[in-house]
Amino acid sequence: MNPSDRKYSKEHEWAKVEDDGRIVVGITHFAQDQLGDIVFLDLPAPGTRVEQHKKLGEVESVKAVSDLFSPVGGEVVEVNQSAVDNPELVNNDPFEAGWLVKMSSSNSDKEMGNLLTSEEYEAFLESEAH
Repeated sequence: MNPSDRKYSKEHEWAKVEDDGRIVVGITHFAQDQLGDIVFLDLPAPGTRVEQHKKLGEVESVKAVSDLFSPVGGEVVEVNQSAVDNPELVNNDPFEAGWLVKMSSSNSDKEMGNLLTSEEYEAFLESEAH
């Protein structure tokens, strides 16, 4: 269910390194499922610096407002305006069209190493369910 080409945080965000070195960030299928219908995204503007595991923004659903945490540190270089304009993209396609931001990072290898593989994330979800 969770693509193996990216890494995952225990806060249910994912990070994927693109060919150009930028890191795409989004929330997992589990996160969007728990949130329910997403109605609003508050994401940082390009140029904003964020730290790994620190607040990246907020996601508002019909159930609650939840903080988003950055799986890696770096500088936001692009925001998915389509998802901001149509937050349901995050529910419908959290791993592709519903990505949130793209970042540049000078420390991505180390920080990506701090995250979970898809198998480790699946095991984490299983352990949380019990």
